[in-house]
Amino acid sequence: MLIDLHTHSSVSDGTDTPAELLANAAGAGLSVVALTDHDTTAGWDVAAAALPCGLALVRGAELSCTSPDGVGGTATVHLLAYLFDPTAPAIVAEQSRLRAERRARLHRMARKMAADGYPVDPDALMASLPPDSPAGRPHLAMALVQAGMVASVDEAFEFFLHSRGRFHVPRRDTPVHTAIGMVADAGGVTVLAHAFAHHRGPTVTAEVIKELAGAGLTGLEVDHPDHDPATRVELGELADDLGLVRTGSSDYHGTNKTIRIGQESTTPESLAALVERTSGRVPVLHGS
Repeated sequence: MLIDLHTHSSVSDGTDTPAELLANAAGAGLSVVALTDHDTTAGWDVAAAALPCGLALVRGAELSCTSPDGVGGTATVHLLAYLFDPTAPAIVAEQSRLRAERRARLHRMARKMAADGYPVDPDALMASLPPDSPAGRPHLAMALVQAGMVASVDEAFEFFLHSRGRFHVPRRDTPVHTAIGMVADAGGVTVLAHAFAHHRGPTVTAEVIKELAGAGLTGLEVDHPDHDPATRVELGELADDLGLVRTGSSDYHGTNKTIRIGQESTTPESLAALVERTSGRVPVLHGS
């Protein structure tokens, strides 16, 4: 049974439509896939309608959060939220704010690049995105690929769009404790994504994760493409010590990354543990 609990569609910064993502998941032999677009649930209904036989859909989202890093500073962390009520007022309001924040930030970054002479049209970039979509740096990276500035999205991040670069623009993300409580109040569960992916920027310490577990965090993404074997062992032991559910996920983005859907997976026991801790929502099955 192959279970991938972290994927992105074209509703946020992936390249597959929700329907294409589900078809690719089925083609890769998955039994369960979670759709976790950034700060939006807009792809849920489309994905559920396109669900192939033999594949179950876990409805989720990846939430952008800020957290103490454990050494006197702050870090950006991502929470995977699953099986929550998407109509909960706090969820609706905060996701709307985050999407607006993302769009304003992307436009500012594109303007900074254009002012320095790079072949980026900020207004055309924004016009190419669906209204109210959660725009992000990958969209600017794709524009740089199309302009011939870089060969890939990864290269765009390496040279231009990383968090320490001259074109970086900060974003006002949700405090992580607020997000954990907000999802719990909406009947869902939260898993800390790629917690020790150090090359992405500042990360949190194990002590911070311990504190988040006490605040209601449900799980920890242990098996992820950005975690090396030693990191997976460290996170796995931490999850076990804290009673957190261990998950594994590809963080699939279609052709924006070289990661295969289903490249990392979650055990059926871990998925069952997550579902058990919700207020009763379950994965969607074909025809339901």
